[in-house]
Amino acid sequence: MAKEGDTQRTAATTLVTGGRSGDFARHVVNPPVWRGSTHLYDSCEDLRSRKGSNKDGEFFYGRRGAPTQWALSEALTALEPGAAGTVLYPSGLAAIVGALLAVLKPGDVLLVSDNAYDPTRNTAAGLLKRYGVEHRFFDPLDMDAFADAFCDRARAVFLENPGSLTMEVCDIPALARIAREHDAVSLVDNTWATALGFPALEHGCDIAITALTKHVGGHSDVMMGSAAAGDRWYRKLRLTAQELGHVVSPDDAALALRGLRTMGVRLERQSASALALAQWLAARDEVAHVLCPALPGTPGHELWQRDFSGSCGLFSFVLAGRDDAARCRFVDALSLFGIGYSWGGFESLALPFDVNPVRSVMAWPRAGWGLEDRHAVRLSVGLEDAGDLIADLERGFAAMNEG
Repeated sequence: MAKEGDTQRTAATTLVTGGRSGDFARHVVNPPVWRGSTHLYDSCEDLRSRKGSNKDGEFFYGRRGAPTQWALSEALTALEPGAAGTVLYPSGLAAIVGALLAVLKPGDVLLVSDNAYDPTRNTAAGLLKRYGVEHRFFDPLDMDAFADAFCDRARAVFLENPGSLTMEVCDIPALARIAREHDAVSLVDNTWATALGFPALEHGCDIAITALTKHVGGHSDVMMGSAAAGDRWYRKLRLTAQELGHVVSPDDAALALRGLRTMGVRLERQSASALALAQWLAARDEVAHVLCPALPGTPGHELWQRDFSGSCGLFSFVLAGRDDAARCRFVDALSLFGIGYSWGGFESLALPFDVNPVRSVMAWPRAGWGLEDRHAVRLSVGLEDAGDLIADLERGFAAMNEG
């Protein structure tokens, strides 16, 4: 519970105390679930006076939220240095779409990192294209090509760090600086590290987007997203979300708040387990490449060390000279790793993926790799014992090798 005169708190403490500044915090630990579409007024004068207000903490109508949603937004804002506020959305993709619609108009050009989340790419090539926004994919590791991609109509740059599936770490401060020099807004999907491991606004980005479905929810039972920004863009994000009718339920907001309280310790445990698995995989003959930014010696590790203060349980690896059938034997033999999309929950997941269908300008396999080294698997490491997970991977390789 926040009290007057409290000193600056660490992120770990903010995870526990954030979003508890309301009157309810004097009496209960968790914000109550405020369900209600209709908010009532004391008088006609009260009704009319509220129309000019548009901020969290003031009742207006259920679509603008109530104490449960406001508490979550407040807690997330406290974790994002430089943020004036945080807007909630019904999914991570809704946050991406809502943020892009807030900064773009017909005739604009959007530059999209080629290793962005596939639904982000689809939004650029689908919805935004239909609304008159041109998109251009770029290699976030090629600074010269990125600078050359700008034109007078370039208004926004969408980044993801590390890259989806293939885990490239890019130089966000440098990319954001180039975007500013061209008067373009920089947006970043920061779901992998969250604001705990990578304070995106402090690193030069204008808008930080997070799929709360992942680490914040943490229990694979809620869909939600958020976008945080400073004064200039927060108000635009909020208004656009309201115009789109975006709202999250108070029940889901309560689930996200519950997950937020333990996110720090979960990330610490999952990061440590993931690094142990990555080190083990790097020593296997069946593995050609481990794509894990926190693993020394992997591409992008130096940038990760420079810019990040944390990691998570998500990384990928590439099989050495194996075909899809061998990869399927490996994945199908796993028992502790479920097969599924998403990540960041308490349970471990494995996902076979192919890169070429979701890349436009970045080569795969990468330069210097053998052409046969292309079949990859993404792991989301949960809270199971790392030794048990390694034993499960061992069984998977045994099944693969028997084929």
